[in-house]
Amino acid sequence: MSTLTAQPFDDVAHPGRAPSRKRLVDFVLTLTTIAVLMAWWLGPSIGKWAFDYPRAWQIPVARHISQWMKWLVNEATFGLFSFTDLTRFIADLIDIPYTFALSLLSTGFLSGQGSAAVQIVPPISFLGVIVLVGLMGYYAGGRRLAALVVVCFGFLAAFGQWSSAMITLASILVAVPIGVVFGLLLGLAGYRWAWVDRAITPLLDLMQTIPIFAYLVPILFFFGFGPTAAIVGTVIYAMPPMVRITLLGLRAVPSEIRDLGHMVGCTPRQMTWKIMVPSAADALMVGVNQVIMLSLNMVIIASMIGAGGLGFDVLAALRRLDIGAGFEAGFAIVALAVALDRLSQAFARKAGTPAVTATGERNLVQRHPYLSAALAVIVLSLVASMLSPALATVPDALTLSTGTFWNEVVKWININFFDALEALRTTLLLHLLIPIKRFLAELPWLGVVALLAIAGYRLAGLRLALLTATLSFLIAATGQWEKAMVTVYLCGIAVIIASLIGIPIGILAAERERLWRWLQVVIDTLQTLPSFVYLMPAVMLFRVGDFTALIAIVAYAVAPAIRYTALGIQRVDPKVVEAGRAMGCTPFQILTKIKLKLALPELMLGLNQTIMFALSMLVITALVGTRDLGQEVYIALTKADIGRGIVAGLAVAFIAIIADRLISAGATRLRERME
Repeated sequence: MSTLTAQPFDDVAHPGRAPSRKRLVDFVLTLTTIAVLMAWWLGPSIGKWAFDYPRAWQIPVARHISQWMKWLVNEATFGLFSFTDLTRFIADLIDIPYTFALSLLSTGFLSGQGSAAVQIVPPISFLGVIVLVGLMGYYAGGRRLAALVVVCFGFLAAFGQWSSAMITLASILVAVPIGVVFGLLLGLAGYRWAWVDRAITPLLDLMQTIPIFAYLVPILFFFGFGPTAAIVGTVIYAMPPMVRITLLGLRAVPSEIRDLGHMVGCTPRQMTWKIMVPSAADALMVGVNQVIMLSLNMVIIASMIGAGGLGFDVLAALRRLDIGAGFEAGFAIVALAVALDRLSQAFARKAGTPAVTATGERNLVQRHPYLSAALAVIVLSLVASMLSPALATVPDALTLSTGTFWNEVVKWININFFDALEALRTTLLLHLLIPIKRFLAELPWLGVVALLAIAGYRLAGLRLALLTATLSFLIAATGQWEKAMVTVYLCGIAVIIASLIGIPIGILAAERERLWRWLQVVIDTLQTLPSFVYLMPAVMLFRVGDFTALIAIVAYAVAPAIRYTALGIQRVDPKVVEAGRAMGCTPFQILTKIKLKLALPELMLGLNQTIMFALSMLVITALVGTRDLGQEVYIALTKADIGRGIVAGLAVAFIAIIADRLISAGATRLRERME
């Protein structure tokens, strides 16, 4: 028998895998043995430091951050004005367009302030707003889109959410342009200067992974309590995707177009604004869409610092456990998100289509019929509201409510299935959650740091090893290790459960077009439904605690697992599948040996996004009693402890970055092996 045939098939297909895996196992076993022997030899009083990071060695980052923030607020100056004057000036600048938008949509134009304010001009009639968005939909996407956005805004009016929705829309109309403009400018700077790109990349990583709760306190210190502070927080949260997509879009512009610009003698400014930006318009509009969706994702958290609107309604319903009111406000956010999402996508497609201009002399109305019609609708709506103030708001007699229905559904479930739900909760707590929690809590921090470094080195080399080791060490050195392990335990179990649910559903829907269309609607709803809404039914059915948090995290994080699984399988080359059938493979073999293997990079990216969603939701679940980094951030917010909140938020960000880099490196290696 030859040497080749004597080897296992896996070793033949991938030569060198078994030896490298053996070396890794040997290295880990040797390291673990040495660590245990050293701890035994040195004695528990000395060797204990490898398991519990000594308090005397902790880095007092929180204290230094708090002192620095106080210095910024109280003492920092630029000569003619202080840092506080600068932030208040920025807040006043933001307040001008916000007040105008709010007056136009909700409050009307007022004279005076507070309780003494008198309405001079009423807001646009709700019918006028519905006609206006319908006109925008018809211009961007035709009758179907116009009908969809009219139905969405009609839903807001019909279910009594109009006033709160207009407050939220006013914030979005201000936050989105600011996020888009600054994101575009940062992306352009990163594209032009490599040092800017290198500087903003880690900053963007932190902005996207630090929980928003962590920087609400600094925002309150700098900008005060109110809608303008909420808009600043929304911009910080929603801007990073615009920067990244701008960079990707500009880099994707064909070299021929850039060469043409140089040949005709374009200046750098003309090259940017006349050649590069128009050529990347499709990608830039996708960035605008992402800014809109993330801004809507932020509305509830922003309500904690004075935003008001639908977010405040959801938060208030959660505090009094009114699931019906919370669901109605949550679905109102979904309706608003769907309308704005479809409109932005339609405008993105229209931006990529060359405009057809008619020749001949025409007046302004003929050249811009839709803009003229929109202005006419606004003027007529204002006039109608002045003549009949009842038209400015939705009459209460015409509104509906499903709040009682949802409350009764939860009540019925509690009455009829309490014993079964309690048995499920107790069983999973005793046999799954608590054992894993204790196991992770007893792991030595030094061993975990070493294992993460080894994993980084094996996947992508020394740079990733240093990154994972440094970030994990900083979690321990700042005193966050114990809470970080609780975060990893909850997030890890939630991701496993979400994957076990989402991957089979994605596989099932990938080749069933009708099911996939319906499933996309469900996924879009799950991803636009505010995260706080998931907590209410979980709390009412299972009370507070880790299990309740787990249920909410799984419900929120299952969407990307489904989406990426289905997309990965749909992208498998049909020719490869046909070749498998021709070789006599069964449907199960085609699925497991061909489709899932070829879709493995997408599955890894889906796992990455599932982890990111779980971590973002984990901070929200601090409201139901978890003892992790999320609660640490929330406690810091309630106590206005800037340093404590930022350090805990950075620990969450470090966990997210470590998971992201390791999974991305793993996906890259898988892709390289398959090419």
